[in-house]
Amino acid sequence: MSLFKISPYGLREKKGKEVIVASTAYDYTSAQIAEAAGVDFILVGDSAAMVMLGHEDTFSIGMEEMLLFCRAVSKGAPNTIRIGDLPFLSYQVSKEQAVYNAGLMIKEGRCHGVKVEGGEEVAEAVEAIVRAGIPVLGHIGLTPQRAAELGGLKVQGKTIESARKLIKDAKILEKAGVFAIVIECVPAELSKVITEKVNVPTIGIGAGPFVDGQILVFHDIVGLFKRFRPKFVKAYFDGFGAFKKALEQYIKECKEKVFPSEKESFSLSQEILKELLED
Repeated sequence: MSLFKISPYGLREKKGKEVIVASTAYDYTSAQIAEAAGVDFILVGDSAAMVMLGHEDTFSIGMEEMLLFCRAVSKGAPNTIRIGDLPFLSYQVSKEQAVYNAGLMIKEGRCHGVKVEGGEEVAEAVEAIVRAGIPVLGHIGLTPQRAAELGGLKVQGKTIESARKLIKDAKILEKAGVFAIVIECVPAELSKVITEKVNVPTIGIGAGPFVDGQILVFHDIVGLFKRFRPKFVKAYFDGFGAFKKALEQYIKECKEKVFPSEKESFSLSQEILKELLED
């Protein structure tokens, strides 16, 4: 499907009518699986820094790596809405920088939009990106790129001041033109209030059941990421265990010379073999 035949803005129509379900993907294979399963959109998240590159956080990944992951996902899921995560320091310096890098996500990464972390403090950048014709997915609550400011990866909005700020940020992002807002690690009751106060869909991750949609990291869904598991994650498959078991069986069969068998081998004609042995 052509890049321009599907648009993130279509997700707005699902608010209050249909639960939006998304997952991340970072490569051709995970994107293929996500599209085949029927997710509403795919986020090529900067979480790739951790689950694909082994970093301790998301700060280390840059535009070059993100574009590589985005291109791979675009090939694996050509018929699914794809949103590219703008990495740390790719949009914070200036509006011009934000628009340029968002444009790279569309032009080179073949994404349909970008995700930006933050509320009021990134509103001008969001407005500039939207004016350039690029759809933006907002992200409030726990924003990993601001973990140092937030005091680590922990639940946000538990005080009256922080709760009010999140509501304000959601309204500001809506006014700035986002097509939806990710709400991460926020009490369910607060997520419900935010969802009711904005006219764009809210997509929760650790935000309870009262939002318009849900998103989880692909590797968490299929049980592949074992470094840690947040409270809000539900693994639907022990991928790590299943893959480990398969590799252990492969090693065992190789050691015992069971694999490769005749079934997995190619044969030479007896005439040629006889001639070779007579040389």
